[in-house]
Amino acid sequence: MSSAKRLAAALILASAASAGVFGQQPAPPQPPATFKSGTQVVSLFVTVADAQKRLVPELTKDDFEVFDNDKLQPLVFFQNETQPITVVVMLDTSGSMTGTIDLLRQAAEQFLIRLLPEDKGRVGAFNDKIQFSSRFTSDRDELVGDVKDLDYGNGTKLWDAVGASLDELKGIEGRRVVLVFTDGDDTESHTRLGTVIERARAEEVMIYAIGLESNYFNGEHMVRSKPDSGLRKIADETGGGYFELKKTAELAPTFSRVAQELHSQYVLGFTPTALDGKVHKLTVRVKQPGMTARARRSYLAGGDKAGGS
Repeated sequence: MSSAKRLAAALILASAASAGVFGQQPAPPQPPATFKSGTQVVSLFVTVADAQKRLVPELTKDDFEVFDNDKLQPLVFFQNETQPITVVVMLDTSGSMTGTIDLLRQAAEQFLIRLLPEDKGRVGAFNDKIQFSSRFTSDRDELVGDVKDLDYGNGTKLWDAVGASLDELKGIEGRRVVLVFTDGDDTESHTRLGTVIERARAEEVMIYAIGLESNYFNGEHMVRSKPDSGLRKIADETGGGYFELKKTAELAPTFSRVAQELHSQYVLGFTPTALDGKVHKLTVRVKQPGMTARARRSYLAGGDKAGGS
């Protein structure tokens, strides 16, 4: 069954259940929120946190407001159940990470062991080259083993690596995520940050980014690196989180936090009123005070891209 038909079936079932058509029987579970081209439904995966940055469960459809180019939109889809993800975990293994690589591997493992049975993952690394594990898999032991096989190199092909991760996710239905880690600036990519953002927007892939300030010896003297400033921009634009760390001890808790967020997000959907082929601004608000919502900030309204990835 196509994604469009699955969405239509879900909405019909929900409507019928609310009208009492099914009597006392519970409505069948809604299918994964995968919105394909032609459905004309824009989907948003939303993370909600309180003032203490704790994730907020149990909100309802009426707690949210979604604006398309500053115009309030009626929601035609709402779900607060965990959605399966397909994720590429892309790790910086350049020279500056030599002294930290074991801690990074352990941190990545904390993310991978928290994947759910219906999730799929693939591990990658970048330096002056880009490598991927052999396949997407739900086998967490295999994924942990893949992390241990990552190779070293010099240079940092950050945006090339994110672009290559988008290539690997092409053709996969459902929620698609790239989790990228680096401790420095891009130094060798042919791909521009703006190009990667445009692709992630059009293909509707969520980018989570973790950056680490790092001290390392470059062969001549100690150097302190800061993560690329573009990480925050691409995470903000696509609805993922950005975490900038100063201590390696924060690595494992942060990777764990990303797994928790990805399994605690709400799904909102609305029907766009104008398929004009332009990039539209998206804003999500939570009506309850003290809470903030994070979701992608734009979408391409037109043609095959209106309905999602």
